[in-house]
Amino acid sequence: MLPLPHRGTVYGTLLNHADALAALGDAVHAPPYKAPPQAPVLYIKPRNTWVADGDAIVVPAGVEALEIGATFGLVIGRAACRVGEAEALQFVAGAVIVNDVSVPHASYYRPSLRLKARDTFCPIGAMVPLAGLGALDALAITVEIDGEVVHRAGTAGLIRPVARLLAEVSAFITLAPGDVLSVGVAAGAPRARAGQRVRIAIDGLGTLTNPLVAEGATA
Repeated sequence: MLPLPHRGTVYGTLLNHADALAALGDAVHAPPYKAPPQAPVLYIKPRNTWVADGDAIVVPAGVEALEIGATFGLVIGRAACRVGEAEALQFVAGAVIVNDVSVPHASYYRPSLRLKARDTFCPIGAMVPLAGLGALDALAITVEIDGEVVHRAGTAGLIRPVARLLAEVSAFITLAPGDVLSVGVAAGAPRARAGQRVRIAIDGLGTLTNPLVAEGATA
């Protein structure tokens, strides 16, 4: 495992798991959207959200529990602008486990920064070179809370597989070295409270473990 080159921008992807899109049901066809997304739907996790393995996730005052969004992130190794799907992974330095934490909310297309971008809301694991991983579109993801498995997912259900997602995003955003593109969170993300410990495991990437603490408390 390797440290990240430096802190860039973390781009999160919404509704890129087939089950997450299916969970919306008929709502995806209702105004104002009227159809499933035709291009990647992105949001940003700013630098203030980044924490490392073992660091505490802070549960804001007045929030009962946080949503634990276990996902897989591509770490950009060299600037990627309008790259093709076949060559996309040549621009990737490695991969990381990402815990895309958020305050539970109902807005899928335009999540509020207040709910997605609080301090400590993006734990990121150590980087693993792609050569050390298996098929990127067949990685198992497991979430444990206090040692109990509460959620299983994987990259096999991605609507846009890893290389295609990177290519489509680079068509309108230049991704810089150190940026992280996370591939999206599956449906049924579990919730955790202050005092609990979350552990995410992904095939080939090891684990990412973080305790949750109440705002104002010491980890």
